Amino acid sequence: MQQAISLANMTINKKNWSAARYALSRARVLADALPANVAVAERERLSAARKRFAARNTPAAKKAKQAKATATKRAGGKKPAPKKSTAKSTVKQPKPAPVRDLGDRFINRAALGYGPTNETR
Repeated sequence: MQQAISLANMTINKKNWSAARYALSRARVLADALPANVAVAERERLSAARKRFAARNTPAAKKAKQAKATATKRAGGKKPAPKKSTAKSTVKQPKPAPVRDLGDRFINRAALGYGPTNETR
């Protein structure tokens, strides 16, 4: 039962809601199988996990998440990128396609049907 509750808490923390729903249902089945006076602490943990699961999409949960995110920012974090000037910029020319360097190769024009290369017209 403790494993099922810890698995439910872990999946809730990872926001894997379908796995959390399954883990909570398994833990509930285990809790229902035991007598009421046994495993009181585990039942309380299960109840807390159910409340966290139920509050996953509420506005209060979203506010708490936003407050937590702003509180954890570091003072010496990344600096914002400098803003670009709003003045008219020149139109960028597209880059030409790279030319493949074939080295010092000679084309055999006679083999291609163009006649001898040393003949002047």
